[in-house]
Amino acid sequence: MAVRAVRGATQVDADEREQILSATTELVAEVMGRNGLTTDDVISVLFTATPDLVTEFPALAARKLGFHDVPLLCASEIAVPHALPRVIRLMAHIETDRPRSEIQHVYLRGATALRLDIAQ
Repeated sequence: MAVRAVRGATQVDADEREQILSATTELVAEVMGRNGLTTDDVISVLFTATPDLVTEFPALAARKLGFHDVPLLCASEIAVPHALPRVIRLMAHIETDRPRSEIQHVYLRGATALRLDIAQ
């Protein structure tokens, strides 16, 4: 079994608690579903949010999805002037038999612009 990293991102329309939780829930569910994962496969998840998102921790959405014993961490992205606003990103470390080339990274909503090469 190998340790792999899965990336993902999404964008919200406004810095509102429910939008952050809803978009993060959708992102986490898509990452898990597309990669055939359960919480037992997840080692840890790092969430980041752009500096304009401060009303809620994105990790709360993962806790509500059952990530009770998975280490989760939230951090702020650096404030790059030309960066896409209102973006939540994640990097999940997982145990899987899949080769790196088969890992499905997930970019949703306006965040598809971040990785047009791999966005679904």
